[in-house]
Amino acid sequence: MKNSLPLVLALAVAAGIGPVVHAARPNILFAISDDQSYPHASAYGASGVETPNFDRVARAGVLFHNGFVAAPQCSPNRAAILTGQSIWRLQEAGTHGSVFPNHLPVFSRALEDAGYHVGYTGKPWSPGNWRQGGWDRNPVGDEYNHLTLDPPTTGIKNTDYAANFAAFLEQRDRDQPFFFWYGSSEPHLTYEYGSGLRAGKSLEDADLPPFLPDSPETRTDFLDYVHEIEWFDRHLGLMLDHLASIGELENTIVVVTSDNGMPFPYAKANLQDFGTRVPLAISGPRYFPGGRETRDIVSHTDFAPTFLELAGAPPLPDATGRSLLPFLTAGRPHREYALTGRERHTHAREDNLGYPARAIRTSDHLLIWNMKPERWPAGLPRPEGLTPDQSSGGQSPDFKSIGLGYADIDFSVTKEYLFENRERHPLLFTLAFAKRPELQLFDVINDPWCLNDLARHPRYQQIVSGLFAELKAQLIQQADPRLVGANPDIFESYPRFGTMRHYPGFKKRGEYNPAYQD
Repeated sequence: MKNSLPLVLALAVAAGIGPVVHAARPNILFAISDDQSYPHASAYGASGVETPNFDRVARAGVLFHNGFVAAPQCSPNRAAILTGQSIWRLQEAGTHGSVFPNHLPVFSRALEDAGYHVGYTGKPWSPGNWRQGGWDRNPVGDEYNHLTLDPPTTGIKNTDYAANFAAFLEQRDRDQPFFFWYGSSEPHLTYEYGSGLRAGKSLEDADLPPFLPDSPETRTDFLDYVHEIEWFDRHLGLMLDHLASIGELENTIVVVTSDNGMPFPYAKANLQDFGTRVPLAISGPRYFPGGRETRDIVSHTDFAPTFLELAGAPPLPDATGRSLLPFLTAGRPHREYALTGRERHTHAREDNLGYPARAIRTSDHLLIWNMKPERWPAGLPRPEGLTPDQSSGGQSPDFKSIGLGYADIDFSVTKEYLFENRERHPLLFTLAFAKRPELQLFDVINDPWCLNDLARHPRYQQIVSGLFAELKAQLIQQADPRLVGANPDIFESYPRFGTMRHYPGFKKRGEYNPAYQD
């Protein structure tokens, strides 16, 4: 409702939480890193990573331990953030690197309509083709990427995020509220190998999750990842300092999160926790009390309704997310579970097929439904007899990506190490690369790394059946084409605008696959 914010604040006062009521509409700074898993921020007690500015937001606001993406991939999750909808409702935008149809309503345009100054720096909705979707600019808003710097490593973009934020603020009208999307390109691969060590870290600092092999090479790779998280955090701090210097920090809602998990095997592009569970901190000193930690579950689809309610703007008509304001201001329980899903990630299978999967994540358990268990979850194994000039169908040099096979896993030192040492680490190799059963269940309290699949254990059958029934009911209610409609394989038809590799079958970049169209 357009004027719901004062009502929410009044309810909070009645509940005894007592936020400071401020009549002006808040500014919103949305900071999103690229490929960062929970718990890789120092506010969570993670060793070897220093994120003083994420921690600063957490102290001033709420630190969330159960923030979940809608999809463990960049562009579909960013589309879910913008629309407030689950990915299976977003047509082409629900798969990676495709089209964003402009008939899908987004909160950024709704904020503009409500009088907000809206823009972004760094990575907005991406990768994909928004022009083909009918947009006049990226769905996030106006671009502010013209100011650059000399990055400290070759793996870090030269975009001066903080300077571009300052330039954005200079363009707004006096007293105009703003929404700004700070989309860091870090810690996305590729990394400058050894950059973390050269920055002063040691191999002992690398807190590897147990699904990754432990070696000097993988530790070095992990430290490079951490080094880029800290770069993201540094620019966040510069933005916060600038807001404080112009007297706007207290009137700004700050949201800090990531678009999906870290770009290593069994993380990004997987529905296990290290692919979908991400850091999240939200502050707004004039709107809700800070200094809190919570294990309430939050979905990235919840941001759009939250931002619009903060702005006093009408909600998006088809959002599946729900506003966080009743929780933030009055401490009301938010969610019993989050739904996540994925379709195609890269061109990693014959005929440009994806790997459809859906999941339901409660506080205690994660149930994953692998809808096509006959397919390889990380993409096809390495083709026999492949040579470098064959790897990308002549379009671009891509031998490292397809040469190891399993191209849905980003190429990294860690992927290469695990592949080449698979006989020494057979269980880890199986987790990352092998085919999976249709249903998987994980006890995320005792097994946060999702190492032990309990779905076929007799003791857990009631949990499996109950969660599976609830997952299917929600997917039907939300009209997931995989369960409802005339063409359950419509996602396979959607175009991809990234590299098309030398796999059998359909491989036309930017075109629809007619075999799977209606």
